[in-house]
Amino acid sequence: MISNNIKDTIAYAREIASQAKPGDIICLDGELGVGKTVFAKGFAEGLGIKDPITSPTFTIMNIYDSGRLPLYHYDVYRIEDESEMDELGYEEYFFGNGVTLVEWASQIPGCIPENAVHIVIKKDPVKGDDYREITCS
Repeated sequence: MISNNIKDTIAYAREIASQAKPGDIICLDGELGVGKTVFAKGFAEGLGIKDPITSPTFTIMNIYDSGRLPLYHYDVYRIEDESEMDELGYEEYFFGNGVTLVEWASQIPGCIPENAVHIVIKKDPVKGDDYREITCS
């Protein structure tokens, strides 16, 4: 998917969220400032969550439970060792009744199940500051 602005990214994330079901794990990767949290905001909107969405960079996880499904929003940028995820009790959320969205998922490959959805967001400055290529697999 090609995004030419924030509205495109949010709309795409809403579309993916509209198909989300309990136990889904969405992995977001891309360099700093590429729009992972913008995607997370759109995803939350797609679940019907009205709360302000912020990246849990320092808290590691935020829980939003006001939508049609709970959203467990992780930012694992600061995780240095996957064992830290065990200490956080991640499995309760990854395999729970909500949807888990993980920014910087490539930091914790051993925690991510095979059936997770992987989304990579890339910039291309040649095509403009707001241009993003969003790949979903």
